[in-house]
Amino acid sequence: MAGAARMAGAGWPGGTRAAHYGRRGTHDKCHGRVMRDLTARSPAPPMNMARMTENTKTAAPAFRRGDLTQPGSVKALRTTKRLAGGYLALSVLTLAAIIVMRDDTSVVNDAVWVRGTIVVASALLTFAFAARTARGSRGAYRRLRIASGVMVVAIACIIALPGPFPLWMKIEQGVCGLALLGVVLLVNGPRLRALFAAE
Repeated sequence: MAGAARMAGAGWPGGTRAAHYGRRGTHDKCHGRVMRDLTARSPAPPMNMARMTENTKTAAPAFRRGDLTQPGSVKALRTTKRLAGGYLALSVLTLAAIIVMRDDTSVVNDAVWVRGTIVVASALLTFAFAARTARGSRGAYRRLRIASGVMVVAIACIIALPGPFPLWMKIEQGVCGLALLGVVLLVNGPRLRALFAAE
């Protein structure tokens, strides 16, 4: 019987098959307990929401609508809109004066009619661009820069070059040019250019 037991345990480390599985079971239980202890002692690190928020802010585009509330931006945009509004008001008053004086050909000629009508249309567009720029529109800002620059050049040509325009019209255009020059300086200044910089 002892020989049979030895044969049954031959080839199995530590003695019999039962003894081997008994020890293996004990080892597995201990290993599982150790793994459970390590898992319990090493929880997953919590997500740092503050750091994630900071990274998100860092990756944000250069232009944010919150910048429109900065005191310097508010002042520049408000002044631009007021200058464009003054240009529009003066243009409308000029067209009304042209209508009133239409029978006096020495004061109102065909060139005055054409120029007065064009100026009102351009002033409406300029004011619309300025209003949309004040609300944060990049497209309106680009159009305002182009339109105001072109009109300042046109007014300078009307004043400087001899032509069919009477003196009063040139004076009126000079006042309009000053308002538009203020718009040009503001929209091309460093503050608004940085505010509406491309991403």
